[in-house]
Amino acid sequence: MPGPEVHHLFHRPIADHSFSADRKILAVAKDSAVELYGKVGSAFKLKDELKGHDKTITGVDIAPNSGRIVTCSQDRNALVWEPSPTGYKPTLVLLRIARAATFVRWSPSETKFAVGSGDRVIAVCYFEEENDWWVSKHLKKPIRSTITTVSWHPNGVLLAAGSTDAHARVFSSFIKGVDARPDPSVWGERLPFNTVCGEFMNNSAGWVHSVAFSPSGDALAFAAHDSSITIVYPTAPEQPPRAVISINTQLLPFMSLIWSSESEIVAAGYDCEAFRFQGDASGWQLSGTLESKGRPGLGDDEREESALNMFKQMDLKGKAKDDTQLKTVHQNTISTVRAYESNGGNVTQFSTSGVDGRVVIWAL
Repeated sequence: MPGPEVHHLFHRPIADHSFSADRKILAVAKDSAVELYGKVGSAFKLKDELKGHDKTITGVDIAPNSGRIVTCSQDRNALVWEPSPTGYKPTLVLLRIARAATFVRWSPSETKFAVGSGDRVIAVCYFEEENDWWVSKHLKKPIRSTITTVSWHPNGVLLAAGSTDAHARVFSSFIKGVDARPDPSVWGERLPFNTVCGEFMNNSAGWVHSVAFSPSGDALAFAAHDSSITIVYPTAPEQPPRAVISINTQLLPFMSLIWSSESEIVAAGYDCEAFRFQGDASGWQLSGTLESKGRPGLGDDEREESALNMFKQMDLKGKAKDDTQLKTVHQNTISTVRAYESNGGNVTQFSTSGVDGRVVIWAL
C-alpha cells in the first residue's frame, strides 16, 4: 500500500478543508481567511486568498459541480463565493443567527446548504431568484444547544446534526420549490420542513462531534466525546431502530468520521491518526489504525514494555530522550476527515486536516 501523501501547508490550525471535484484546488480555513491552493506537480502552492470574514472561519465546502465555495465563521455570517474569470466574488447569506456559525456543508443537489450555529438553530440556505440573494429557513425544534456538525442524506432532503446536548438528530429540510419530493425511506415518507425523523442520545451524555449517513442513507453513525462511535439502523418512521450499536474504545475522542463503504467507517481525532471500524447491523468493531507503524498503546503488553524501556534508558543516561515528535503522520489533533476519491460508491482515498497545519491524503 502506498504511503500517505503529506502536505504541510503552514504552522497554524486548519479548522476545515475541501477539495474541488477534479482535486486540483484545495480550500483551507486558516484564521479569518480561506486559502486556495493549486496542484503544481506533487505539491500544493498558494494561489488565492478569500477574505470576507472578520473572525475565525469554522467551515468551508466546495460544491463539486458548480465550483461555488461556501464559508461560515464565528462572525455569524456565511458567504457564497462564485467562481469568475477574475477570481471569486462573495455573496452574503441572510443567516439570521445571533451567535457563531460552526459548520457548513452543501447538499448533494447544490441548490442549498446547511449552516450549524451556536444559536441553537440550523440555517438551511437556498437561493431566492426574485430577490437575487441567499436566504435561510431555520430548523429549531427540539435543538437545545450548539450544533457542532451536520451531514446530508444522499436524497438531499434529510439532514443529520450533532450537538453539545449529546444528541444526534435527523431532520427534514424539505423546501417547496427547491427540492423534489424524496422517495420513501426508512426515515419517513411525508417530510415537511423541520420534521424530526430520528433522535439518538450518546450513552454518557458526551458532545457529538461528527455525524454521517452511510452511502445508502439507511444507517447513521455519530462520534461523541466519550471516545465512542454509535451506528443506528432505523426500521421505519415512528418505530424503534432495529439496531443501535455503540463501540466504546480506549482511544481518545474522535472529531470526524466518514463511511468508506456500507460496512466500513474511518474516524480520526485527538489520537492524531485515523482508525477503521468494520461491521454491519449484527455488530461492529475497531479493526485497527491506518498507519503502517506498530503503534505503541494498542496492546497493554507493549505499553508496559515501552514504559520499562523508558525507565531503563533514564537509569542508564540520567534522562529520558526528548519525545517531542509523535510517531504519527499528523503531529496534533485531526479535526476533519473527508472523502477524496471514490470508485463505485466506495471511498478509495480520503483526506485529513488538523491542528498541525497538515493536509494528508490516505489510500484505503
